[in-house]
Amino acid sequence: MKIAKEWLDFLREQYPAGSRIQLTEMGSDPAPIPPGTTGVLEFVDDLGTFHVKWNNGRELGVVIGEDRFKVLPPEPTLLRLYMPLTADFYPRDEWGDVDETGEVWDGRTLMDYEDQILGAMVKNRIPEEKERGLMHWYGEQDSVYDKVRSAEFTAEVRDGRLWGVAECRVVGTLSPTELNTLKEYIAGQASDGWGEGFEQREIEVDGGELYVHLWQWDNWCIQTEQERFAPKMADGLPEMCFSTLMTTGQLICIRRGESGYYPSEWETGDKERNVEEADRLNEKLGVTPAQRMAMEIGSMAGWDVPGADPKNYEIQRKEQMGGITLG
Repeated sequence: MKIAKEWLDFLREQYPAGSRIQLTEMGSDPAPIPPGTTGVLEFVDDLGTFHVKWNNGRELGVVIGEDRFKVLPPEPTLLRLYMPLTADFYPRDEWGDVDETGEVWDGRTLMDYEDQILGAMVKNRIPEEKERGLMHWYGEQDSVYDKVRSAEFTAEVRDGRLWGVAECRVVGTLSPTELNTLKEYIAGQASDGWGEGFEQREIEVDGGELYVHLWQWDNWCIQTEQERFAPKMADGLPEMCFSTLMTTGQLICIRRGESGYYPSEWETGDKERNVEEADRLNEKLGVTPAQRMAMEIGSMAGWDVPGADPKNYEIQRKEQMGGITLG
């Protein structure tokens, strides 16, 4: 039976993937799911069937009007938005007076004061923010307000420095537009809203007072965990390539951005044939020798090291070719 597109769009908007399904009663299926079983909605197909991965391991769809079930919102997931922290430190002299000339500290120095800064952030929260945190002050009744159940500022040590973090509890998936809207709102709270009050609160530390800034004019941005900390890969790397293990000669597959390797289904059982097969498959994929070498290094040593950039091997090749004298 054909389902109207408008009805399908409504179902998919109201019941996104990840929604929790609780079965009350299954209709005429010869091997029904037991009543009370819960599961997770994977998708709604073009016939209006709710495809569910049940907690008992089975995968079986349910249909409105034929089966009785409840649809509960997806469990919120935690989205972290990272921003650089700075602070002004005002030391005390031997008489306990605060020096009017402050020192600017960055996230590397602030690592040693994580506990004091976290404690001050908790103290800066007010009763109105108990349920939704910063989202209590969000002024729009839009999809961001509906999806982002709460947001709170905290701090976290990563990569040798202390970062400001907005921890957001999100139901469903934010579109790129919704994510940008959320970032703009959190940035406003860091600069002119919540953060403006917080940076005026003195934090007592050994030797003086600390005033912490969630926002600053220079070199400031707000990014997701993936955007901030994912390894930066060089341009020109293919999605995958083939290679062989030096020790056993096994034919392997390397995927861009992933550590290690996967056994290849094209394995021949012979070292020399595997070498030929790797060359053949890479040629078919359009993978150059430079790209293959870069992929091999990236999978072993990390994707942000110089050896994972195919340009370095192209430069070496050109230099070697330049040193050859013909005739």
